[in-house]
Amino acid sequence: MKLATVAFYVLALGLLVVGLRELLAGFEENRCSMTYMFEYPEYRRVAMPCRIARLYPAYGLYLYGEGLYAQEIRALKLTGAPVLFLPGNAGSYKQARSLGSVALRKAENMEGGVHLNVFTVDFNEELVALYGGSLRRQTHFLHESIKAILRLYKHLKTPPQSVVLVGHSMGGVVARALFTLPRFNTHLVNLIITQASPHQAPVLALDPFLLDFYTAVRQKWLNQANKLRNVTVLSVGGGYRDYLVRSGLTSLPCSPGDPNKLSLVVTAVPKTWVSTDHLSIVWCKELVLATVRAFFDLIEPETRQFTVDQERKMAVINHHFIRHSVRMLGESQDTSISILDFPEAWSEVNTLRLAYSTPKEGQVKYFMFALSSRRKAYSHFYCRSNNLEMTSWVHGCMHKNSSSCVHAVDLSMGTELLPPYKVLTLSLSDLSFVTHLVVSASNINGKQFKVECEWQRQESLTLSVSVPHVLSFGFTVSEVTVNSSGLLHTIQLQHFQQVYQAFRINVASQCKVHKDRLPSVYRLKVAWFREDSLTTVSVPSVAEISGMLHTSHPDDISGVLLQLHTAPNCQYKISIRTSIPKVLGQVLRFCGPMVPVYTAVTLLLAYGRQLSSILKTGRAVDMTLAVGSGLQPHKINLPLYLVHILLSCNWFQEVWSILCLPPMDTLSQTFPDGASHEKVASAEEWPHLLSPLLYILGAAVAYWGSTLLHLFIRLISLILAPLHRPSVSRDCGTLRLRTQLLICVSLTVLGGTSCGALSIFASSLFHLYRVLRLQMAERSLSHMLNLVPLKHQQSENGTINAESFSTSKECCGAPLLSESALQEVRDDLQLHLSLSALFMLPVMLSMPSLIHWIRNLRYSTQLDPDHCWPHTVPLVAVYMLLTNCNTFKLSYSKLLSLTSCLPLPLAITMVTFSSLHLYRVTYFLSAALIPLALCCLV
Repeated sequence: MKLATVAFYVLALGLLVVGLRELLAGFEENRCSMTYMFEYPEYRRVAMPCRIARLYPAYGLYLYGEGLYAQEIRALKLTGAPVLFLPGNAGSYKQARSLGSVALRKAENMEGGVHLNVFTVDFNEELVALYGGSLRRQTHFLHESIKAILRLYKHLKTPPQSVVLVGHSMGGVVARALFTLPRFNTHLVNLIITQASPHQAPVLALDPFLLDFYTAVRQKWLNQANKLRNVTVLSVGGGYRDYLVRSGLTSLPCSPGDPNKLSLVVTAVPKTWVSTDHLSIVWCKELVLATVRAFFDLIEPETRQFTVDQERKMAVINHHFIRHSVRMLGESQDTSISILDFPEAWSEVNTLRLAYSTPKEGQVKYFMFALSSRRKAYSHFYCRSNNLEMTSWVHGCMHKNSSSCVHAVDLSMGTELLPPYKVLTLSLSDLSFVTHLVVSASNINGKQFKVECEWQRQESLTLSVSVPHVLSFGFTVSEVTVNSSGLLHTIQLQHFQQVYQAFRINVASQCKVHKDRLPSVYRLKVAWFREDSLTTVSVPSVAEISGMLHTSHPDDISGVLLQLHTAPNCQYKISIRTSIPKVLGQVLRFCGPMVPVYTAVTLLLAYGRQLSSILKTGRAVDMTLAVGSGLQPHKINLPLYLVHILLSCNWFQEVWSILCLPPMDTLSQTFPDGASHEKVASAEEWPHLLSPLLYILGAAVAYWGSTLLHLFIRLISLILAPLHRPSVSRDCGTLRLRTQLLICVSLTVLGGTSCGALSIFASSLFHLYRVLRLQMAERSLSHMLNLVPLKHQQSENGTINAESFSTSKECCGAPLLSESALQEVRDDLQLHLSLSALFMLPVMLSMPSLIHWIRNLRYSTQLDPDHCWPHTVPLVAVYMLLTNCNTFKLSYSKLLSLTSCLPLPLAITMVTFSSLHLYRVTYFLSAALIPLALCCLV
C-alpha cells in the first residue's frame, strides 16, 4: 500500500514538473533586442518639500540624464515634455534608463528642440505585489512627485499642465490608483501606459490591503467612467514569456464603450511582434522604440508639450500600437492625387494575379486593375509588398484617360504591417466610386522589392475546422489541406474559446515550383482581445504554432482565426492536436494560486488523520502515510459542487446573504469586459471541473514538501546533536509553564511594537526546536536499544531482573529503556512533524510582511499597517501550548473527539473562501489548531 502511494505521488509530481516546465520554459526564446546607454547614465535627485521628505523617507524622485544632457539639467531648468516612470514590485528606479536613453537619442534627430524629460520614482524596491500595505503610501508620494515635477517648469511661458506616466508591473496599478485620491486633479495626468501590470486582480492575494486597494481602484474607474474619459490608458501584456503576470490580468477593467482604454499583448504591437518576460518588457528595444515614437508624435510643435487633444492621442496610439498604417488618422492629406507624369510607366493588368519584382535601376511604375469586370465575381482585392516604407502605394482611380489615371484617391490607409511585408485588403463593396485600382511599384531610389496582388473571393478562401477536445490527449488530430491558389487563406478554429485549451498546430508547406518567393506569415488572430501572434517562415517548410489563449470568450463562436499569408501554387497541410504539457501549463498559469490552498487542505486532513488515530488507538501514524491519505477529493469537491449548484437558486443566495458569508471564490476574471453575466458564469465552471487535478497537484506539493521537511529535520538534528546531552525522554525540548507565559507575553509585545510576522516566525522556531529534540531522542533510543538487543529482549520477557540491566536505567531523567518508550517518542515525533508542516504555512504566508519590515527597518521599527497582528496572539499561544503537547495527553483529553471532527469541514470551507484569498488560509488553520491547544489543557 505504501509503495502504491509513493508511485501515485511520483506520478503527481511528474504532472506538476511537466506543467511547471511548460509554464516557465515552454515558449519562444527571448527575441528582444537590448537597449544600451551610449553614455554613462546619471540620476539627478529632485528635492521634495520637507514635509513630504519626512513623511516618505524611503522614497525619492529622480531625473534621468546622460553625458552632456546630464550636465545641462543639473540646475533643473527644464524645457522638455515630462514623462514619469514608475517601477513595479521590487523594481528599481534605474529601470528608467532604457526609456530615457532611447528618448535622448531620438531627440537628437528632432527639430525645434523637442525632447523628453524622463523622471523616475524610487519606491525602495518594495514587494508591493506581495504586501499591499505600501500601495497607498506609494500613491500619495506619486501625487506629490507629479506636483514637484510640474513646479520645475514654472519658468516657461507655456508650462506643461500634465505628466505622462509609464508604469511597469504594480507601478501601472499605482498610476491608476492616483484617481482614487480625494484631492487629486484629474487633469494632471491624461495618458498612462502600463507594462505587464495586473489590472484585473493581484497575482497572489496574500493580505487584505492588496484586495482593498484593487477594489477601490476598480470601483473608481467603473463608477466614474464618464469623468475619466479624458484619460487615455494603454495596457501592454508581455505574452507567454511573462509567467509572473499572465497577460489576461493586464486587460483593463473598464466599461466596454470607452474607446480611450486599450489593452493588448506585446506580440500584436507592430514592429515589435515578440513576447517579453516580466523584466524584459522594460528594456525590450522594439517596444521601447514604439513607446518613444508615440511620445514624440504626441508632442505639439508649438508648445513642445504633450497634446491634450483626445482624438490625436488615440490616433497616435492606434498607429504605433494597434495598426501601423501609412499615416495616422486625422493627418492632413490631399483628397485627390494627380498622377499624370510618366505615361509610359503605366500598365494595365488583366490577369487575376500580379507578381512583380522591381529592377535594380530606379524607375516609375504603376499597375492598373479594372473593377468593372471583377465586381460580381470577386469580393476583395489583396496586395502586399516587401517595400516597408509606409507611403501611399494603392490608389483608387476616379477618372482615367486612354493609358493612365487622371484623378485618384489614396486607399492605402488600411495598410497593415507584418514582419516581412505590408499588406492591404480592400472590400470591393466599399469602392463603388472607383473605376480602377492603381498599385505603385516605383523604386526611384533603386531599392529592389516585390509586389504581389490578386483578386479574391473570400468565401472560397475561408475554411473551418473543429479543434480536438481537450480530453483527446493528443490522439485525435484535426487536419485540413489548403491548395493555395491565392495569397491569403483563413482557417476558422471552431470551439476554441477557453483558456484551458492548448494545441500544437503544425503547418507543412510544399511547393511545385521552386523560385524566389516572399515568406509565408501565419497569424493566430483572436477576435475578442488583441493577443495576435505571428510566425514567419520560408517556403517550403514545417512550422509549429502554439495554439493558446490569454483570455476566454463565453460565447461559442469561431472567434479564433488562423490567417495564412501564403505563396501561390503551394500546398499547406494544417494539423491540430491537443498538447497535454501545454494544457498543464495553462492550468498552472491560470489556476496556480489555487494549488497552495489544496496543499493546505491536504496537510489539514493529514492532521485530522493523526488526531483520529490518537483518539482510536492512542498512537500517531507515520507522517508520510498521514499526508498521503490527505488526498480525499470526494470529500472536498462534492460539497463544493453542491454549493456551486445551490448558489444558482435565489433562495440559497438569500440564505447566503443572511448569514453574511463572503462570495464563493472562483477563478479571477479571464473574460473581456462586456460579456454577459450568465454566459460568463456558465463558462467559468471549468475551474471547478479542474479542481480534482489541482487537488492532486497540491497533494503532491504537500507530500513531497513534508518529506523534505522530515529530511531537513533529520539533517539539522545530526548537526546539532553534539551540542546537546543525549536524552531519551519524550519531554525533551518542552518548556515550563512560567517560561511559556513569559515567551507568549514577550512575543506578543514584540509583534505589537514591531512586526507580527516576526513573532509568528520566532514562535515557530521554538516548536521546531521541540521537533529537533524529539528527533535526537528517537535516534538515541534506537541506537541504545540496538547496542544491547539480547539483554533488552530478556528484560522485556522478565527472564532477568531489570535492576541488573544497567544500560536500561534512567538516563538524564528518562524512564527505563524499552520498545514502548521508543514508540512513545516516535508517536510524539510523527505528531509534531505533522504540526510543523501546518505551522510552516502561516510562516510562509506572512514572510512578505517580514521581509518588507526588515528592508524598511532603518526608516521605521514598526510595520504599519500589519495584517499579521490579529493572528499573533492566537498563533503564538497555540505554538507555545503545542510545544509541550504529546500523544498521551491528547488521548485522555475530553475535547479530542470534537477536535478530530473539525479538519474536514474547515478544509471544505477553506477551499470555498480561500482559493483566491490566500491570507484567509491562516484563519482556518488557527481555527483548527486552537481546539488542539485546548486539548493539552483539558
